[in-house]
Amino acid sequence: MPHNVLMPALSPTMTEGKLAKWVKKEGDKVKAGQVLAEIETDKATMEVEAVDEGTLAKILVPAGTDGVKVNTLIAILLEDGEDAAALKNVSNDVKAPAAASKAEAAAAPAAAKPAAAPQPVAHQATGTRIYASPLAKRIAKEKGIDLSTIKGSGPHGRIVKSDLEGGKGGHVAPVAAGAAPKAVAHAAGPDAKALADAYGIPYKLIPNNGIRKVVARRLLESKQTVPHFYLSVDCELDALLAVRKQLNDAGQSYKISVNDFVIKATGVALAQYPAANVSWTDENVVQYERADVSVAVATANGLITPIIKDAANKSLKDISNEMKELAGKAKDGKLKPAEFQGGTISVSNLGMFGISNFAAIVNPPQGAILAIGAGEQRAVVKDGQVKVATVMTVTMSTDHRCIDGAIGAEYLQVFKKLIENPMSLIL
Repeated sequence: MPHNVLMPALSPTMTEGKLAKWVKKEGDKVKAGQVLAEIETDKATMEVEAVDEGTLAKILVPAGTDGVKVNTLIAILLEDGEDAAALKNVSNDVKAPAAASKAEAAAAPAAAKPAAAPQPVAHQATGTRIYASPLAKRIAKEKGIDLSTIKGSGPHGRIVKSDLEGGKGGHVAPVAAGAAPKAVAHAAGPDAKALADAYGIPYKLIPNNGIRKVVARRLLESKQTVPHFYLSVDCELDALLAVRKQLNDAGQSYKISVNDFVIKATGVALAQYPAANVSWTDENVVQYERADVSVAVATANGLITPIIKDAANKSLKDISNEMKELAGKAKDGKLKPAEFQGGTISVSNLGMFGISNFAAIVNPPQGAILAIGAGEQRAVVKDGQVKVATVMTVTMSTDHRCIDGAIGAEYLQVFKKLIENPMSLIL
């Protein structure tokens, strides 16, 4: 029975490669483990080994052909004693290298869906014959394993090493020294679990909960559909820190955080500059008449954004108390939908982790998000003299369809002024 020799996937991201050289020629006898050809990718040159014995009856892709798609039929192998007449309906659709273009090379017969090879594998089997990689065969022989009792996990049911040694429940046996790793192909890029399996990396699986799935879907949608635009501004915090200390030293039953000032300033700035308090739709730019600030809170179940509604008109005390209550409910998984759905702008603060500067992803349908960095002592020039000031970098990510560079810059100037003049936030 003829066996198809397919263009193998030699790396997790490989989709095509160059058939650089045929080591065997038509009519040559081939033994399992012998090199048939050499394949070049953008990363390396690797050898393709035969899995079983036979005769290389027909080469369909000449040496030197570039742009050969993974799983393209490149040759036919016959078992000993098989009649070459079985090849009469097989034609070579790939032209010689001198005349072949990339598109022509890709036009060779290919499987409907590219599949990864467990190692550079030469051909696929059909019928009842046991199909296993040379390494798997050797392991089976050493351990006395009956391969007919093993269900292969490789392409087309091929038995591979991991079927014999691979552990379950968070552990995969390491790839043997010198052995090529299993290659992994995926329609949208390499799959993380398959990649770990391929390279023998120990791992455990953490099921995604509902929150993480929703966040992942929304962030992907945001980056794919929202044209992000980024603006950064440095705000001096010394005056704000002094006012905060006075308020907290007054012996009240609450403590004001820097983030409380940031939330308040975010809302007041939107009230003073409403052109930035907007969202995009295909028909209209929606301009909100109230500033509802969504605040990113990390929980054990994932990121969630409880909302301080009408932040511009709430006192720092109210914002502080409300934020503590919402954050507690968020971490306990007790937020009501009305407490985290909606909002007209978001704030993400990683300053407490020492992050000085980052850019966040817009939370649709909102038009903007502020990424708040840590307050750091930096050298600043004032009146020609170098002085030390506590500086916080704020980066605004905007949906450029409704908040362009000029609008974003104007908003940040209002925000900066409020942060650097904190008395305006407590009066």
